[in-house]
Amino acid sequence: MDIRAILMGLAFSLMWSSAFTSARIIVADASPLAALTLRYLISGLLGVAIARALGQSWHLTPAQWRATIIFGVLQNGVYLGLNFVAMQTVQASVAAIIASTMPLLVAMALWIVLGERLRPLGIAGLAAGIVGVGLIMGARITSGVDPFGLVLCCIGVVALTIATLSVRGATSGGNFLMIVGLQMLVGCLVLALATAIFETPHVTPSWRLLVAFSYTTLIPGLAATFVWFWLVNRIGATRAATFHFLNPFLGVATAALLLSEPLGQQDILGVVVITLGILAVQLSRQQKT
Repeated sequence: MDIRAILMGLAFSLMWSSAFTSARIIVADASPLAALTLRYLISGLLGVAIARALGQSWHLTPAQWRATIIFGVLQNGVYLGLNFVAMQTVQASVAAIIASTMPLLVAMALWIVLGERLRPLGIAGLAAGIVGVGLIMGARITSGVDPFGLVLCCIGVVALTIATLSVRGATSGGNFLMIVGLQMLVGCLVLALATAIFETPHVTPSWRLLVAFSYTTLIPGLAATFVWFWLVNRIGATRAATFHFLNPFLGVATAALLLSEPLGQQDILGVVVITLGILAVQLSRQQKT
């Protein structure tokens, strides 16, 4: 993995982790599915417009269209839709920690379904990631957590795993930003339907809501998704997914800073273990290549 990929991965983790805090702020003042639908409508139209201005085409290959639809439905519709609903009762830090288990699920799926093998050092790194996430999650569970919201987050991370695997190599041939914009519009359609079925939209206008919504739409929504597509295409789903090991710390730290959610010694210990897991996985990948 080159330095550019590492820096892009760190930037993605920062943007991705902060989305849980901004989402928690949004759902406090607006109905979750309707707010997410509007977010994807704006992000998708912006993405497509910028892509067209850069000369990118919406004439995608069949593989790109397939990945765009699958990613739009599962990542934007199911994963984020369920997380937005869950964060009405679940802390932002809890949602971030659950979502950060995605690389473990990706590695397991690649091993069981696609036959990809991991070196012992890589397996040890994944195990360390599990232990680190467990340490941080344990501190949260003892303080109480909504079971229904927890289940929604777990279903969401499975959908995110499938979405991640579906875009492996699908963006080859260019049109990165166009694909990002189109998959957001796909998510918008799915969420609009879910809103019509399950929700009566409401909003309590405030500057806090406006800032959080604008940030979520432009940074975690548009910029982070583009970086994620770029990473998966450049270094593969498993390597890209290892950056999610940073998200428990970044998600917990952001929530502690902006939402005053708790941050204790057990959280810090979990971060150290997760960091060692990242190092082990990356060293294993370097040996493999």
